[in-house]
Amino acid sequence: MASSRFTAQHVTRRTLLGATGLAGAAAALAACGGGNDGGGASNGGGSGTMMRLALNQTETHPSYIALDNFGTALEESTGGAWGIDVFPNETLGAQQETLQMASNGSVEMSIVSGTQLENLNPDFLTLNMPGAFDNIDKQMQILQDPAIVGELFASLEESQNITVIGGFTQGERSAYSTVGPIMTPADLNGQKMRVQESDLHLAMAAALGATGTPLAYGEVYTGLNSGVIDAAENNEISYFTQAHYEVAPYYSFTRHLVGTDYLIINTETLNSMSEEDRAAFDEGWATAVQEHTGLWAEQTEQAVADAEADGAAFNEVDADAFQEALAALPEEFLTEESQTALWDAIRGAQG
Repeated sequence: MASSRFTAQHVTRRTLLGATGLAGAAAALAACGGGNDGGGASNGGGSGTMMRLALNQTETHPSYIALDNFGTALEESTGGAWGIDVFPNETLGAQQETLQMASNGSVEMSIVSGTQLENLNPDFLTLNMPGAFDNIDKQMQILQDPAIVGELFASLEESQNITVIGGFTQGERSAYSTVGPIMTPADLNGQKMRVQESDLHLAMAAALGATGTPLAYGEVYTGLNSGVIDAAENNEISYFTQAHYEVAPYYSFTRHLVGTDYLIINTETLNSMSEEDRAAFDEGWATAVQEHTGLWAEQTEQAVADAEADGAAFNEVDADAFQEALAALPEEFLTEESQTALWDAIRGAQG
């Protein structure tokens, strides 16, 4: 089996590795100064505020590279007043845990999937809906339009002490299986498919022909290898970097969803920035989004080539059959006026 060919040159000097679970998270936080006067961000020996950012991806993933560069740029642009220390590989815990940690301030920032946010505000499921975005370019346009998403991104500030800064693409998510190629929803009949913990994603799996099985991201490889699940759905990069292709070698381009990962920050931390530092933060984030999107395109192409070289098989599907199977989901799930208004704005912006 060939090893990953993605470059490791961006691996940060600041990464802490080896800690796992909540016990590991506590050790990692203590190691970087998390014990300062109530567990907030490390003051770096008085030289500035180093915010901890929890991430569930590897050091070669576009999210890590873009966020690590974001942190370096923020230190430079604020004269060392603010920085970001990125913790990859679920070092600080799974997304559900780090979401709570960002809320209470024990970790300042985290990348979380849309399903985590829809559990706090159901309006987020509008952006998580199959068919919401035509493609990645349209997705990025909408996620950076405050007229469409501004109110939604601020909706958790009062109740959860969390501000949503924006989103990275998860790419076009497709299905992959241990059983064989998937051409139509009928090919998934009887297969247990890993989905994120969400009523929408459970319904999506059923519409795709499978039985939805919620499972933590870090448990997917073992689940596929042991037969706990027969299939999963994700983008090509995660498929390769998490080595899922080793145990589920059939990747079918269902392209049923353009997913989003959101950057969240503790609202009190964000509000403590000066006007100048907040402007630098926002500028740095905009640059990170642009870098991430470019890296995503490059690494998606490379991931497919590398997985194929290691024995995975990719195939196109009957796209019309999958679109038809999923067509009823918006009407079923978008039942509130706020959701339908947001849906109309998202679809209207794509012309």
